[in-house]
Amino acid sequence: MAGNRRPTIKTVAARAGVGRTTVSRVVNGSHLVSADARSRVLAAIKELNYVPNSVARGLVTSRTDAVALVIPESASRLGSEPFFAALIRGVSQALADRRTQLQLMLVRDQAEREQLTESVAERRVDGVLLVSVHSDDPLPAMLEEMGLPTVLAGRRDADERLSYVHADNAGGATEAVRHLLHSGRKKVATIAGPLDMDVGRSRLEGWRTAHEEAGLSAPETLIEVGDFSWESGSQAMRSLLERAPDLDAVFAASDLMAIGALEELRRQKRQVPGDVAVVGFEDSPHARWTNPPLTTVRQPVEELGSAMVRILADIAEPGAERQQLMLPTELVVRESSGEPTG
Repeated sequence: MAGNRRPTIKTVAARAGVGRTTVSRVVNGSHLVSADARSRVLAAIKELNYVPNSVARGLVTSRTDAVALVIPESASRLGSEPFFAALIRGVSQALADRRTQLQLMLVRDQAEREQLTESVAERRVDGVLLVSVHSDDPLPAMLEEMGLPTVLAGRRDADERLSYVHADNAGGATEAVRHLLHSGRKKVATIAGPLDMDVGRSRLEGWRTAHEEAGLSAPETLIEVGDFSWESGSQAMRSLLERAPDLDAVFAASDLMAIGALEELRRQKRQVPGDVAVVGFEDSPHARWTNPPLTTVRQPVEELGSAMVRILADIAEPGAERQQLMLPTELVVRESSGEPTG
């Protein structure tokens, strides 16, 4: 081997002709490995003099007292969306109370996914908190296969197997749209979140449920899909107004998309709330300072972060059952959803 670099789990996997997951299973005593693969891995470990990080730290305990918060989003998005800042505050405070270090990891490409795989395989962290989960994200399945305690912020779908914490997305959205309909709005559109995320689908489901309760149709022409960003909210609002110029309300599945909608309505000389009422979701700090102040659904993001840490600690115990928790939401009524004109 060139130089004096310490062999890694990737080196062992290549020498043994197996995947890194198999090496991790052997190192951590899993029985889900064939005798042949185990033999080859052990031979490679001996030949390369490989020592897992957790062992190098001390043979008395396998704990690292570190937890990874994994966010598969760009750094710019991490900095621009209030949700992430609030979640990180909740997680970091809960970990500080437990004297556990937080490792923030952005996973944006294959190289960073491999870096995460190696950290997990070598047990450099005791568990993973995974945020911004998309239906086709390979990370949850990978973490489950490697046997590391994992808690998701959100879920992939209603049949999620892993532990998770999420807000009452469908119920909160239903309450928001119900509020608009009960206040006299006749044509309520929605700017939905990404439909490859349960949070996007659930908030769209809430919009539909409120219409069904009121005996109203919920046509596809009143639906636009964004990505939770300000820009996507502005573009979606423009498209909705082109298709349905007589709409008199919009429910956006995030505050940032609602703020983008407000900007587009202002550009098109639509009065809020006189012509068009607007409701968001999250109750981020921005919601109080829009013009007019934004009606929104409050979700307890910091509590969500602290609950993830609590559940992670619980499921790390031998024989512990997985836990799935839904936190309540609350409609916060401000001026953007006032009475319609006329």
